[in-house]
This record gives sequence, structure tokens and C-alpha cells, in this order.
Amino acid sequence: MTETAKNRAQDLFDLSGRVAIVTGGAGLLGYYHASILAAAGAHAVLLDLSQAGPACRADQLTSESGQQCLGIDVDITDETSLRHARDRILENFGRIDILINNAANNPKIEDTNGGTWSRLEHFPLEVWDADIRVGLTGAFLSSRIFGAEMVKRGGGVIVNVASDLGVIAPDQRLYRQDGLPEEQQPVKPVTYSIVKTGLIGLTRYLATYWSSANIRVNSISPGGVFNGQPEIFLNRLQQLIPMGRMAKRDEYQGAILFLCSDASSYMTGSNLVIDGGRTCW
Repeated sequence: MTETAKNRAQDLFDLSGRVAIVTGGAGLLGYYHASILAAAGAHAVLLDLSQAGPACRADQLTSESGQQCLGIDVDITDETSLRHARDRILENFGRIDILINNAANNPKIEDTNGGTWSRLEHFPLEVWDADIRVGLTGAFLSSRIFGAEMVKRGGGVIVNVASDLGVIAPDQRLYRQDGLPEEQQPVKPVTYSIVKTGLIGLTRYLATYWSSANIRVNSISPGGVFNGQPEIFLNRLQQLIPMGRMAKRDEYQGAILFLCSDASSYMTGSNLVIDGGRTCW
């Protein structure tokens, strides 16, 4: 390989000097998204609720990557909170180049009340409203406020984190519990699929809306990540995945770096499915 080719490969993924915002940045996957961008030279900004400790996590990321990173307590459902975050980011770095809409509620099956809480007939309206507000309204507001700064600069990248359950319906057999009547069987709550499907739609809308402003907008639809789930659930799910396993926490970093970098410079409005092959079956 020639030195020119090596330089080209490095340049395609180089994010030096760029400023990348990750909502839900202190969470399970948000931190991994931010860390690969920082490793590529970006200043990562972690936005999250105060109880998640985004400032502490940003200090950790700064120490690990050597890049100046920033953590800000933000409620992404509140425009005023987002504007304050925008002003602080501009004060610190003077620019915004990348936004990853990663924040979302994810109601757990184990939170159900006797198996009925998650079912459509009983799903609480206040939970529906909260999930939609964080997962969809929060992504809309973040895109509007931070995307407007990208428009001013003449370019940028937005990546929406959807899910394989934005492409296919949940297989509710995964959550069944022996001995319970049908009307008490727990299910994956309706809001998760609705939010993730909506993010794919938001991706297509923004990609065409801001095409003339040189803002590329794509989404990823990851499969589930192993996080100590019950063995019975894992055994069932792994039979639905051609690769025979759930993802590791760091296995989406390559896709995130690709979509946020110049390596994907001719890609917009697309949904990148990374699910171990589950949607093939």
C-alpha cells in the first residue's frame, strides 16, 4: 500500500477539530458512540440528565482520549435547556459539526405489573407520552436547535439511533412466561417500536429538507446489546439471529464513525441495519 493510500484511509475517518454532540451520552451505548468519535479526534459533548452524570463521564472520556470533551446536564424535551446547552457548546468550541440523536426511554419488561403493564390494553398513557417526548420530540428539538447551527456553518452530520425494531415488529414470543394466561403475558411495549420507526422517518425528512445546506442525515438500526439478560431470553433471541448472538457494546462504533466521517460523504437519507442478520430471516 502506498503512503498516499494510507493517508487517504486515515483522512476519510479523521474528525480532528470537529464537535460531536451525543444525546443520552452518559448511557449504555451513548458513551461508546462518543468515545469512538473522540478517538478519531472529535471534541465529544455528552448531553444527558443530571442523574446520569454527563460531566463526570466527559471527564473520563477526556482522560481516555486526550481530546477536550464536555458533559452538560440537559433535558432534551425542553427547548430552553437545549438552547443553554447550545450556547455553552459554542462558547467552548465555537462550532457544532455532528449530532447523534441517541437518547430514548426503553421500558423494561421486568417493570411490568403482573405482566399486564406492558400490554397495549393497559399501557399507561403517561408512559406513552413520556417515551414519545424523549425519543421523538427530543430528537426533533435537538435536530432543530443544533441543526440550525450546522446550516449557518454550511454543513454537518446528524445520525439518528433507531433499532431493528424500527424495521421489524417485536417477536413477543421472546418475553413469554410459562404458566401465565394470554392476557397477562408481558410484551415489548408499543412505544419502543413507534419511536424507532419514527426516527427512520425523521431521518428521511431531514435528509431531504437540509440537502441544500450540505447536512447529511442517516440512521442506524442496531440489534440488541448483551447486558446480562436472562438466559431464557438469550436462548430464544439467539435462535432468531443468524450470527447466533447479541451485539457487544462496542460493535456499533465502526458504523457510527463511518456515518459521522467523510467516509460516508455520499450517503444521506439511509438507514444502516446492523443486527447480526436478524432481519434477513
